[in-house]
Amino acid sequence: MNKLINKLVLVAILITLYLIGISTTYAHEDAKDHKDSANKESTTKDMMGMDEETMKKWMEYATPNENHKVLDGLVGKWDYKLKWWQAPGAKPEKSTGRSKIKWTMDGRFLRHKAKGTSMGQPFRGMGIVGFNNETKKYESVWIDNMGTGMARGTGTYDAKTKKLTEEGTFSCPGEGNKKFRSVMTITGPDTFTYEWYMPGPDKKEYRAMVIDYTRKKEEKK
Repeated sequence: MNKLINKLVLVAILITLYLIGISTTYAHEDAKDHKDSANKESTTKDMMGMDEETMKKWMEYATPNENHKVLDGLVGKWDYKLKWWQAPGAKPEKSTGRSKIKWTMDGRFLRHKAKGTSMGQPFRGMGIVGFNNETKKYESVWIDNMGTGMARGTGTYDAKTKKLTEEGTFSCPGEGNKKFRSVMTITGPDTFTYEWYMPGPDKKEYRAMVIDYTRKKEEKK
């Protein structure tokens, strides 16, 4: 009987030691996993170089807001009529075309594609405009097949007059960079205008271009 009891006690001790070993191993692995997870989070944070406050500011910078919503009325397909004056008092060059304006980059920028004629030649152009949450300014860039330069502008929107006014620079052959001022006016749900001002031969600003946009009939609101 005593031998049987001794064997049972020995078995119980061995089972207890086995369970303690498993528990210790699992506890060690849990601690290791927790440490690895913490290290991974710390490494990710260090790699991005952002703390919680910086991340919040970045999210605000990246998120479209009411300033982007202002541009919503420009989305659609348009017919346009253009007048261009090479100098103050000169006879205007007239042309027509069509444009398609749509949101891109998940509502952060408007992409404007134009197709028509200019000075009797086929014309293609593309522009990007958006609101920079950091600078609190509207920013735009325009390129077309009439040159190899880019027109870049920055400006503000007046909600009372529904005017987006920008100032910027563009390349002029033989003259280098020149300044311009543009005014985009939303004149109705199906119309808007774009005016371009630049220095004349006397260095005084004059209106060199005006474009009248009319929404295509099938899209009129």
